[in-house]
Amino acid sequence: MTIDILEIGSISSRGQIAIPSSIRKELGLEDGARILFLVQDDAIIMRKITSETFASVSEPLRKAKKKIKEEDVVDLIHKLRAAKRDKSNSRH
Repeated sequence: MTIDILEIGSISSRGQIAIPSSIRKELGLEDGARILFLVQDDAIIMRKITSETFASVSEPLRKAKKKIKEEDVVDLIHKLRAAKRDKSNSRH
């Protein structure tokens, strides 16, 4: 893995992360840009959503014969979060 830019940020009390301007400029991120968050071990991977990144991330779903459209992603994320919350709440 090659690191092109290395920056340090912080998380606000509301859980918001400001993406440093050098990274926003490098990736062409503008107000309203969509970002995909992936968790791998102790790392959070943020990917700019483009048709290419969406295709690579959704490939396992296609292989599992599930049909998903880019516009359905937000709704699916909310459903998965709700299911995870329900599962977590049932343990407590």
